[in-house]
Amino acid sequence: MDEILYNNDVVDEVQYIIVKLGDEQYGVDISYVDNIVRLPRITRVPKSQPHYVGVINLRGEVVPIMSLRKRFNLETDEYTNATRIIIIRLEDQSIVGFLVDEVREVVNIDPRKVEKPTFKLDEKNASYLAGIGKKGEGLISLLDIKAIVEEVKKA
Repeated sequence: MDEILYNNDVVDEVQYIIVKLGDEQYGVDISYVDNIVRLPRITRVPKSQPHYVGVINLRGEVVPIMSLRKRFNLETDEYTNATRIIIIRLEDQSIVGFLVDEVREVVNIDPRKVEKPTFKLDEKNASYLAGIGKKGEGLISLLDIKAIVEEVKKA
């Protein structure tokens, strides 16, 4: 692959894991991804935030699991053989799991091909979007992991 020069600097493509929620595809910056696991038994936690479905035990560590469908106000989760939990490790080394319908592939996206949406979005859900990435003819909604998780920490 050729190096990309941008203002005399080499621009690295960013890797994203493409996940499916319903009919939509979302990109998760791979630098946050610690692990991807099949759906284990989830233990419910009473009186937790509605988008948390519970916790799992991952190699002796208790990991809170967030339903991205509930977080984005989509229809209820349906668990299938393709359902996965993406384990996200944050900068403060805390971890959280994102429940997704399916993990599709890893793609490289040139940061110069990522655009901020110029159309009006629902204020709350717009904050979860880092941008729209172009890959070939397709468009991928790129998630802002910090915004998704930090709002949870505040709540």
